[in-house]
Amino acid sequence: MKQAPSWDKVAKDYHGNSDVVFGDVLLSKAQVKTIGGVGQSPGAGGWPTIRHFNKATGYGGSAYTQKTSTAMCDELGPKNEYMQQYVEEAGSTSLCNVLQTDVGCSDKQKEFIEKWSGKPKEDLLKQRDRLLGMVDKQSGSMKAEALAWAKQRLNVFKQFTRDEL
Repeated sequence: MKQAPSWDKVAKDYHGNSDVVFGDVLLSKAQVKTIGGVGQSPGAGGWPTIRHFNKATGYGGSAYTQKTSTAMCDELGPKNEYMQQYVEEAGSTSLCNVLQTDVGCSDKQKEFIEKWSGKPKEDLLKQRDRLLGMVDKQSGSMKAEALAWAKQRLNVFKQFTRDEL
């Protein structure tokens, strides 16, 4: 499978991240047709079937939504960053850690973290809530780059205010 190297990389990169868990199911050996009484439709939408599960999706999960017109195995393959983007979006997480910015943070994220580090908790909560509202209500009308940056900033504020969640 072309996307296997990307899958293996994000699984390794996010090892120990409490926001996400990875699993593989080899359908030729383990036919997962239902989870919690909800049909899974393995293979629906093509192969590979990439899904995420969380409180919002419930046992039915939600399938990966392609971002390009290329084959999904190519889109999620090692020549692209879509696998990591998917994990970050679906898992509301990031490799960028506000306490260890030397690994997993872009220069833009580092600059943003530096700007907001040490700000009063009230200001952080206000910005977190503003971004959360923006992502929830305006995500459909935002360009992909703007939405991705809003989600990255939101993740920073969530880390700063973790005890307030």
